[in-house]
Amino acid sequence: MDRDLFRTVKQGTRNQARLLYHRLVCRLPHLLAVTLLLVVAPPLVSTLSLAALWSEARANAAVLVAACAGCAAAAYAYATSRPRPVYLVDLAGYKPGPAHEATRAQAIRQFGLAGGFDDDSMSFQKRMMERSGLGEATHFPASLMSIPVDMCLQTARDESEAVVFGVVDKLLAKTGVRAEDIGIVIANSSLYSPTPSFVSLIVNRYRLRHDVVSHNLSGMGCSAGIIAIDLAKHLLQVHPDTYALVVSTENITLNAYLGNNRPMLVTNTLFRVGGAAVLLSNRRQERARAKYQLIHTVRTHRGASDRSYGCVTQEEDDAGHVGVSLSKELMSVAGEALRTNITTLGPLVLPLSEQLRFLATVVLKRVFRADVKPHIPDFTLALDHFCIHAGGRGVLDELERSLKLSAWHMEPSRMTLYRFGNTSSSSLWYELAYCEAKGRIKKGDRVWQIAFGSGFKCNSAVWKALRAVDAVAVGDAGSPWAQDVDVLPVHVPKVVPIDDDQASYKTAA
Repeated sequence: MDRDLFRTVKQGTRNQARLLYHRLVCRLPHLLAVTLLLVVAPPLVSTLSLAALWSEARANAAVLVAACAGCAAAAYAYATSRPRPVYLVDLAGYKPGPAHEATRAQAIRQFGLAGGFDDDSMSFQKRMMERSGLGEATHFPASLMSIPVDMCLQTARDESEAVVFGVVDKLLAKTGVRAEDIGIVIANSSLYSPTPSFVSLIVNRYRLRHDVVSHNLSGMGCSAGIIAIDLAKHLLQVHPDTYALVVSTENITLNAYLGNNRPMLVTNTLFRVGGAAVLLSNRRQERARAKYQLIHTVRTHRGASDRSYGCVTQEEDDAGHVGVSLSKELMSVAGEALRTNITTLGPLVLPLSEQLRFLATVVLKRVFRADVKPHIPDFTLALDHFCIHAGGRGVLDELERSLKLSAWHMEPSRMTLYRFGNTSSSSLWYELAYCEAKGRIKKGDRVWQIAFGSGFKCNSAVWKALRAVDAVAVGDAGSPWAQDVDVLPVHVPKVVPIDDDQASYKTAA
């Protein structure tokens, strides 16, 4: 524990030193100009009268003009060196129709009818679903609700096209942005990566221009949504006056597991259909109507550790069935990745008082050998809303405990898991949409999105609300929460039994 703490403190010290260095370099022209003004101006004012100053200026007009031109050039260089602001204009989440909804009992019954599961596997999936935190109306693709299941490339493409086209159509309608004005498009889907890619699918469908900058991310796990945002942020620093379309989804059709390996069965009980689209822009005129401004992104990758690298893997079981295996060490690995991530994020967002408390406990423990507990920073002092990837009930419970968050702070994540299940990288946007639908977003509020992914990765994004978001307008614009927001939140017990009669898949003799 001491060794881990030492590494964390060492990394945090490096991060703070790097942050101070960058702040100093960025503000150097400003500091030099102010210093020069303070040094030169007082002696001139004290020794020369106003008339004498005017006479001196007229006599040295050429020098004065040159000095003004130099100052203007320095000011222009300083302004252009500043990073362009990145605005989130609007977002859209996908909600399948009622025909795709299934209760937990229906899901278990469908698993049994799919064939291939032995009794132990069926009992295990039932127990997991009773403890999953999922509700009675999560969504499956048509391919997995048919009998027999229809897991093929065509049905997988049908699922993805319905999700991607659904959210992009809604987003373009909400924002009024023309497809030809989009200069950057990024799509992420971890397990399903078709040819042509998702990005090509979007370009073809919406007839995007030939010089659009496109990136297709795959294999990045549930944290790929933040990776896509970070990539868009960097691209928007290079390409001026444009829009970036980011689409996050996952495909369930080809990734349901039909074998009997327990570490690979867990995903069946958690993952459901979902997707989201986000429109970003660096156009300054968009600030007037944009909802948020991106403040920070912090990416942590612990893939150098074999233990972290192997805790979430796609593989075949002994019978040749492909699925995603979740290691028993997943929670421990996620905790380590989170600690590393917040050592970088903390100095960027936490008030100085919290940073000093953390440093004081480290000094007392490391230098004076005092028996004190490490100080866990209170992130609620700097951040108002928390959107934590709805990876599962265990993940949410652990982060609630580690970050000392209240039930109110955890509500968007828990209700997203309850209503939509684990929708992979898009879950963060369902959670932000929940905050909007509940009328929680006020001007100046800060939102922290936290996502975990295979590899192992922990990524964060911090947004600042540029205006209060009208909950009624959000509902009228087609929020995925429009029909449910008035009845949520609901209490979800640790264990919710499933009726065996409803879940039974065995036909009568």
